[in-house]
Amino acid sequence: MFDLVRKHQKLLQIILFVLIVPSFALFGISSYTDFFDKDTDLVKVDGKAITTLEVDNNAKRQAERFGGTSQIAQSLPFRQAVLDELIQQRLLAFAVRDLKLNISNAYLSQTLAQIPEIKSMYKPDGTFDSARYRQLLANAGMSVDQFENAQRFDLMIQQLVTAVARTELPNPKLSGIISTMYETERQVQALRFTAADFVSKVNPTEAQLQEYYQANAKLFEAPETIDVEFLVLKADPKEDAKAFNEKADQFANITYDQADSLKPAADKLKLIIQTSKGIGRNGQASLSKDHPMNDRRVVQALFNDDALKNKRNIEAVQIAPGTFVSARVINFYPAKVLPFKEVSNEVKRQFSLKAAQKLAAEAAGTRFEALQKNPNDTAGFGKAIWVSRNKPTDLLGPQLDAVMAVDPAKFPVVVSAQGSDGGITLYRIDQVRQPPAGDPKVRAAQARQMEALAAQAEFAAFLNHMRILADVKVINPLK
Repeated sequence: MFDLVRKHQKLLQIILFVLIVPSFALFGISSYTDFFDKDTDLVKVDGKAITTLEVDNNAKRQAERFGGTSQIAQSLPFRQAVLDELIQQRLLAFAVRDLKLNISNAYLSQTLAQIPEIKSMYKPDGTFDSARYRQLLANAGMSVDQFENAQRFDLMIQQLVTAVARTELPNPKLSGIISTMYETERQVQALRFTAADFVSKVNPTEAQLQEYYQANAKLFEAPETIDVEFLVLKADPKEDAKAFNEKADQFANITYDQADSLKPAADKLKLIIQTSKGIGRNGQASLSKDHPMNDRRVVQALFNDDALKNKRNIEAVQIAPGTFVSARVINFYPAKVLPFKEVSNEVKRQFSLKAAQKLAAEAAGTRFEALQKNPNDTAGFGKAIWVSRNKPTDLLGPQLDAVMAVDPAKFPVVVSAQGSDGGITLYRIDQVRQPPAGDPKVRAAQARQMEALAAQAEFAAFLNHMRILADVKVINPLK
């Protein structure tokens, strides 16, 4: 019901609301962070921690809200997005306090009266049905104070966002100029120098490979791994839920209280001790995705100091509904540099690639120097294509910037740019053409988009400033 009520509020521009104003339904959890150990703290904002548990709980709720699976909720990109949202929430709350923003009772009442569900509670004589109002909120699981404080807070956030992100382009002429800049096309030919073209020319000696191996030993290091034994307690579909819960409590207590061995829990609950070898910090690719040793929380716990050094049982982890796991480290194998014989092929591959990249760069440099003297030499260049900032084709980042930065008065011009693969591409630009007169509606839409982007930039700068004031500190990276 609360979401139904909230969605009828007058919002900011859609782009700002979606990208900037967060859902503050998650905000209240922060008050519990002080109860957890420091190793669970991820980020501190104004001295208050955002914990791993808080991120995981919110990720689960967000995934459920949008119909996602538990796998999505546990994925690192999704959890990172949730963490970023929580940080932004904390920063906005800090800004509200720091700027001493306030919403008057009169303005709050006026705003609430615009919500259809509440507006309908006004009687013909103008009086308000307070009893119905309280009942509506009670049905949604909140008191009047809780609801109105939440509304007041959201209004302050909207007030803040509106003030900070109110950015408009000075006039239509300027937006037209910017649109033209993005639509203006340049004719380009490309000449690529890739490492693959020069690998066949690289014939390293044994001494060169040995030298490369010694100088780059870290690249040929086998990561640390562990051998483990573990127990899985899984609910029987025919089993009574209460009985299983009691069994799960026993499982958790025994593995914790008798942490030097899994045998007591195995004997008591008639479970089989299983083993897995060669588990890394990211699990093991050869095992199934739902294998206990590929569960992020289980693996993370096994690589904690207490589990590694003392070989004690980890606390029971619920990896799925009705499934609990406890495990302990049997053997620990620290990271080590693999012998040259085992990695000689990889050493040769890496050495040859780097050498080929160097040859490609040298060849590109030689050709580039020649083209500065004679830019009309098109030998080796590909078919001419038209590109713009709106239609960059395969030109990305620095490549497009290099092409679009050239002064048309100096055409034809050849520029050089490095690709993501380490190769070098020479671009020959010889023509420019202006876009035809565009649809006024399209231009107006582009102008609005630019205003939104400018607003986002303003708001991002504001949040960065708030990060400094709130002393945001990363305690532990999200894993």
